Amino acid sequence: MRTLIATCATCLMVLPSIAAAKPSLRDVQEIEDPLFAVALAKEVSDHCDSISARYFKGLTELRRLRARANALGYTDSEIRAYIGSDTEKARMRAKGERFLAQNGVSYEKTETFCAFGRAEIKKNSAIGVLLRAK
Repeated sequence: MRTLIATCATCLMVLPSIAAAKPSLRDVQEIEDPLFAVALAKEVSDHCDSISARYFKGLTELRRLRARANALGYTDSEIRAYIGSDTEKARMRAKGERFLAQNGVSYEKTETFCAFGRAEIKKNSAIGVLLRAK
């Protein structure tokens, strides 16, 4: 009986720390989605000569995301670990490649990046506002 009580007491002490645990930044949509848009805008600008990234706007967005993550309780070292993680980079790349393919973009045809980028600019989407036609 004492062992059961001790086990229950231990569980009760651990539960608040589990409840307080933060989700991975990949699961925080208000961080993940804009970060994904920045990554896609960079990919478009890297593959299309007639579209450039709005560098300062992208940098401002990244700083805003860092500040928001900090406000949500994430430390700068947690943010850097997430951004620098090879696993997260591979996951984001795969997600981006799927998204681009679903939108008719092919790495073999650079003009598809340009068409996609121009469409995003025209829509004034999260990706489009980070791009500029040259």
